[in-house]
Amino acid sequence: MIPYEMEHLFTYSAAVREPVVVSPPGEGDIRINFYVAEGKAWGPKLKGRLLPVGADWMTLRTDGMAVLDVRAAIETDDGAHIDVVYNGLLDMGHDGYARFQKSEIPELVRIHAAPRLRTAHPDYVWLNRLQCVNIGEGRLRQNQVTYDVYALR
Repeated sequence: MIPYEMEHLFTYSAAVREPVVVSPPGEGDIRINFYVAEGKAWGPKLKGRLLPVGADWMTLRTDGMAVLDVRAAIETDDGAHIDVVYNGLLDMGHDGYARFQKSEIPELVRIHAAPRLRTAHPDYVWLNRLQCVNIGEGRLRQNQVTYDVYALR
């Protein structure tokens, strides 16, 4: 086994606006856009807020797996701007696609993603060198997601 470590950088929670379903259900994969409304970040390496920009352009596949495509931005308490980009997976269950078509949304889902963080701010350029891992959960009925963000070393 190749040795590795995971260091907790921060946790963040985001509220998203009501989702916008772009692709009509029943015609294959469904595109669902979740636009960031607000959020906060806190932890040992970073504290701040999610800016009300960005979104998750999620694709719900017919097998019940949702593929995330997220772009977001964090403004730290000391004024740095950090670009957050990640892809990941959210499992809505084997019947998740059919249930979504009937407007049956699960209460809680687990989310796994692989973010990259980028900034030009001199106090945070160390973030540019990291591959991170998000371990998260979504409370989709409340339009809320929370992630613990770890640096993979």
